[in-house]
Amino acid sequence: MTQTDNTIREILQRTKVIALVGASMKPERPSHYVGQFLVEKGYTVIPVNPGHAGEELFGQVVRASLADCPAEVDMVDVFRRSEEVPGVVDEALEALPNLRTVWMQLGISNAEAVAKAEARGLDVVQDRCPKMEYPRLIGV
Repeated sequence: MTQTDNTIREILQRTKVIALVGASMKPERPSHYVGQFLVEKGYTVIPVNPGHAGEELFGQVVRASLADCPAEVDMVDVFRRSEEVPGVVDEALEALPNLRTVWMQLGISNAEAVAKAEARGLDVVQDRCPKMEYPRLIGV
């Protein structure tokens, strides 16, 4: 798994539609302000949180699961505990035909999930935050 600056820059430049797993309705939560930042940078962010399904966040309807997300999703951004990531990856691989990237947020990593995603040809980023990487690699 390579997490070089060039790879991460390429991912951030090619990605268009992000499913944000673990999206919070609370503005003070990282999953909320990271999602809002990504929207401001021009991404379509589909919030995924079964407890808020049907509500609106980031200008989109909150989805109960990845299976409820549009096929156009090309990146999954995971705000879940490390041990939950393999299940998220399994669901993403099954539900999202255009998926190209699995991104695990700061403090989140899982070797099993990495192996599953890479075996299917996906790029994987772990223990990083796109809100931090975007300004560093692409600019304001």
